Amino acid sequence: MSVDANQFKNALKLWASGVTVVTAQSSEHGLKGMTATSFSSVSAEPPQILVCLNQATDTGAVVLEQQHFAVNILSSEQQAVSNQFAGGASQEERFASVAWQAGENGAPLLNEALASLECKVVQQVQAGTHWIVIGEVQNVVCRSGEPLLYYNGAYRQLAE
Repeated sequence: MSVDANQFKNALKLWASGVTVVTAQSSEHGLKGMTATSFSSVSAEPPQILVCLNQATDTGAVVLEQQHFAVNILSSEQQAVSNQFAGGASQEERFASVAWQAGENGAPLLNEALASLECKVVQQVQAGTHWIVIGEVQNVVCRSGEPLLYYNGAYRQLAE
């Protein structure tokens, strides 16, 4: 018995997750960023995370080219940022209305993100249409606020 893509997607909608924007920058290709919910911690010693990036994305290509990237964990106030980096906007449009600064490795850190993790690629694994990119966290910036959550095709907030 095989599962078709729609069944698979419907099942995964039932997994609540935080929302991130993965960013990278190169002198040749400029600023790149995309919304990603496939993000997880891997190890505390050494500090490592993983993100899953579609092989067809220009952001993924620059992450693998530069071997450095940032994961910006969005706050509950950043639903518009998530949509901006997920949709059909050009890379220039994605960054135009978002305050950011270059991190130590050159990757853009979104100023209003709940947290930003600057990473160095330590491993990449091809899996289906995606790259699983494992990054060693080299710098962390944390801010106060609540996380932006995504569940069953919609943004959610923590209940108090």
